[in-house]
Formats: sequence, structure tokens, C-alpha cells
Amino acid sequence: MPTTGRMTSLQLRVLLIAILASFVAFLDGAVINVALPAISEELGGGLPLQQWVVDGYLITLGSLILVAGSLSDVFGRKRVLYAGLIGFLITSLLCAFAPTGVFLVVARALQGVAGALLVPSSLAIIISTFDGPAQAKAIGRWTAWTGVAMIAGPVVGGVFVDALSWRWVFVINVIPIAITLVLMFTLGQSDKGSGGSVDVVGAVLGSLGLAGTVYALIEQGVQGWSSPGVWIPLLLGVLALVAFFVAETRIKRPMLPLGLFSVHNFWVGNLATAFVYGALAFGPLVVTLFLQQVAGFPATVAGFVFIPSTLCMLLLSGFFGGLAGRYGPRLFMGAGPIVAACGFLWLLMLGDDVDYWLELLPGVLLFGIGLSITVAPLTSAILGSIHHEQAGIGSAVNNAVSRIAGLITVAMAGLIIGQQLDAAGLHRALLCTAGLLIAGGVVSAIGIRNHEPAAEPIQTATD
Repeated sequence: MPTTGRMTSLQLRVLLIAILASFVAFLDGAVINVALPAISEELGGGLPLQQWVVDGYLITLGSLILVAGSLSDVFGRKRVLYAGLIGFLITSLLCAFAPTGVFLVVARALQGVAGALLVPSSLAIIISTFDGPAQAKAIGRWTAWTGVAMIAGPVVGGVFVDALSWRWVFVINVIPIAITLVLMFTLGQSDKGSGGSVDVVGAVLGSLGLAGTVYALIEQGVQGWSSPGVWIPLLLGVLALVAFFVAETRIKRPMLPLGLFSVHNFWVGNLATAFVYGALAFGPLVVTLFLQQVAGFPATVAGFVFIPSTLCMLLLSGFFGGLAGRYGPRLFMGAGPIVAACGFLWLLMLGDDVDYWLELLPGVLLFGIGLSITVAPLTSAILGSIHHEQAGIGSAVNNAVSRIAGLITVAMAGLIIGQQLDAAGLHRALLCTAGLLIAGGVVSAIGIRNHEPAAEPIQTATD
């Protein structure tokens, strides 16, 4: 739909729906960070439970988001969005009332399934409703608010943990989901989608592969690499991932169309995404845990530490998205991650006694500015490189890459920081985070092409 000038009423509603739907999925990936110490205190389980509460969600979100992208294209974006919203509402309440750690991990995994339905569908309806520079600006606004969710999550979580209970970080999802469902009804009849089949084999192999490898990475800190309880799941996981990629080359309608990676900006942008979002999932998590468990910050105060980054995202992401649409994304994607990396390098000043104004605030501001420069141009470059008919699966692939990157970096937390978080472990984590961000910037600066036209639809075995 070509767009000029101000947004129409329909476009405004579509943008609000896309933002709210994605917001709850991203928020729940981040809001949990400051709640982890309280969850562990009430339900037990230590660091392994804390990792699994995070990664249980990310495993299903990361592995099934590709299937959700296919579902979005096959059955219609609005239908899939409805299913995701209702499923997320139910599973959020299951998390809120979890009686044990195991129950909570299972509920989080189910919540990730529903979250997988939300993200690609919400971004795909933006792609199908906006066009040209207006599309880049809309993606910038969407990116700003979803990025805000990832950083503002600790703030929301901290307030509820200190004032009420960690369980309220899940109950609060009811409000934005209810608002989104009401707005969805105003859009009228659901789109029918293109029809076709869904890649069940790919979904099973991908999920088993991720679950096995992540389980091994988390449990090695407790059992050791030589334990059969670690190396057997790792071996099975790796074999399942190999089988997944082989199957995707032979299945008629694969959930991961490998042909998409023949598009230059698509594969380069997704490689940069892996580095940047791996850092984004890992760095703030470790800093938030350190501030509570070592520096003695209350959950609310630890959450508010990243408010300056949130404000940067709100104020600047749409602006940089518009500039990227006008001048091309390469400069922004190259410089932004490096600026963000400087923020984490600044945080190397942190020790057991933390000076907020000197040691924390400058680093957090640099991180927020760098992220604001990066995220909207990154999303626009990737989705602008493929045909709009494949917006659902393109969005799903990019979001799967970001979630899986975060999944792996969180699973490796024990390897990097050790079983007991201290200042030395924090510094190792900060260096790793900065290294990932710099790698993402270098990849973008070298590989991204400005103003590359969208590719023709990638052919699959069914075409």
C-alpha cells in the first residue's frame, strides 16, 4: 500500500497493534532478569534454574518463530496474531501461578511458543500496510518500542519484585494483550493467507537441536563435560541440528528457506544481528544480576539503571530509521554497535562498590545511543532486501537469529562468569559483550550495501 504524508487511521491502528503485540513478547524476554534472584529464593534451583527460566522461553521462541513465520504467510497474519495473543495471555497466567521451578520452566517454554506467533506476524502487517520511506519510518518506530521493551523490562520487573512479587511480572501482560485484542477487532476480517503446508519435521528437529545443545551448555557447570548427562544431550542436539539443515534443503516448504541467504543484505544483516543481539541478551542480564547479587542494589533500583538507554531508544530510533531510509543503513549499522560496545567497556570500572554517576550512567548512555543508531537501520536493511510477499518468513528468520543468539549467550553464562558472579566474572562478561558488538559493527561496515533493491521472491520446491 503506497503511503505519503501522514498516516491514515488504518495505518496508525496497524502500527499500534504491531508495537503492542511485539512489546509483550520482547518485554517478557527481558522483564524476567531482575526477578531471577527472587524466583530462585522462593523456588530454589540456583543459577541453573535462573538460566533455564530465561532459556526455556528462548528455546521455543527461537526454534518455533520460523514456523510461525510460515504460519503467518500460509494462514494469514491476523489469524496467527490472534492465536499468539490468546496463547500468551494463558501462559502468562500459568507462569504467574507456578508452584515449582520445573512448572515455571515448562510454562515459560509454552509462553515462548505463543511469543513466536506474535513477532513475525506483527512486523509482517507493517510491511504489508506501509511502503517506501513511510515503511522505514514505521519499522523505526516499531523497533524503538520493541527495543524499549527489552531494556525497560528490568525496570518493570524491579518495581513488581520489590513492591509486590515476582509473579506480577507475568500478570501485567493481561493489560497490553487485552488492548491489542480490542484494536485487532477494529481491523475487520482476517486475511486468508497463501495456503500450503507447514514444516513439522523442521520444527521438531530445530527444537530438539536447540534444546539439547543449550541443556548441555547450562548443565556442564554443574555436572562437567565428561558427564553422560551433558555430552549425550550435546551430541544428540548437534546431530539434530545437522539433520535440520539437511532436511531444509529437501522439504517442499521449509520453515527456513535457505535460498533467502543468497540475498546479500539479508545474510550479512542476519550475521550482524547474531552478534548484536547475542550481546544485547547477555550484557544487560549479567549487569542486572551483578548489581543485585554483588553490589546490593534493590531490584527496583537495578531495573532503573537502564532507564537512560530506554529514553535514548524512544527519542532516537525513529530518527535514525528515517536517516537510514534516506542515506542507506551501512554507516549506522557499522557505527552504532561500536558506540554501544564503548558503553560496556566503560562499565569495566564497576567493582563491588558502585558509583552510579561515574561508573554506570556514562556507560548506559553510550549503550543506549549506540543501540538507537543500530536497530532500526538493521531491521530495515534486512527486510528491505527481500520481496514483500516473504515479509512474514523474512521477519521470522531475523527474529529467530536474534533469539537464538541470545539463547546461546545466556546458556554460556556459566562458562564466562563461573558459578558465582563476582567483579572478575562481570568484567569477563563485559569484554565478551563488547567484542560481540564490535564484531557486529565490523560485519555491517564491510558487508552491507546501501540502497540495494528488494530481491524477487525466493523460489522454493513448491514454486
